[in-house]
Amino acid sequence: MTIRQVDVSAKEEVHREAIAEGYLKLRPETIKRIVEGEVEKGDPIALAQVGGIIAAKETQRLLPLCHQLRIEKVEIELTVDRERSVVRARSFVKARERTGVEMEALTAVAVALLNVWDTVKQYEKDESGQYPETEIVGIRVLSKIKGD
Repeated sequence: MTIRQVDVSAKEEVHREAIAEGYLKLRPETIKRIVEGEVEKGDPIALAQVGGIIAAKETQRLLPLCHQLRIEKVEIELTVDRERSVVRARSFVKARERTGVEMEALTAVAVALLNVWDTVKQYEKDESGQYPETEIVGIRVLSKIKGD
């Protein structure tokens, strides 16, 4: 079977939006460090926002069958839930295009959470250097809009 990108040239450009979210499970001690600003590498939330924005705009480079889109807006929101010991990332992507922006929204969430993990990984490792509690979960599209 041949792999090929779908031809969208005959489709009309319309307003597109997508919202995605996902979670990074962390140790309670790591969550406390994030909230109290005690992460040695700096602010994981600010870094994740920037990383997520870049990821949305570079999705076509990471996923070979995605079309290059003119992204008009990317927002990345991160919240820390101390009770559940998670960081939630939510992305909002908007464009006027011939194809949807769901993959851009999903990529933004995944990369945002990976940036948080990278920033706090030293606090998550066990004695043998493994990550028994750290996990990215629940990455999904919450909503998408097609049309004006």
